[in-house]
Amino acid sequence: MFPDGTRRTAWRRLRAGQQAGVWEKLHELLLAELRAADQLEWSRAVADSSYLQAKKGAKTGPSPVGRGRTGSKHHLLVDGRGLPLA
Repeated sequence: MFPDGTRRTAWRRLRAGQQAGVWEKLHELLLAELRAADQLEWSRAVADSSYLQAKKGAKTGPSPVGRGRTGSKHHLLVDGRGLPLA
């Protein structure tokens, strides 16, 4: 297990990267590199989604996609080899 301070620091840094758009830019860069190397399988793409119900509690709010249900829904688009595109 990691000490609480280490987990909080990691969470803050991950959140700061998310807010700064680092992960989206990294994903775009990786896709560009794969595209340049002809490593994306464009013959088919697969879309999938999942819904994760949140635990009931004071800090949960309504999901914008769940029509009043608490939780989150995630969508994923991958190429023929399973590489995430969006």
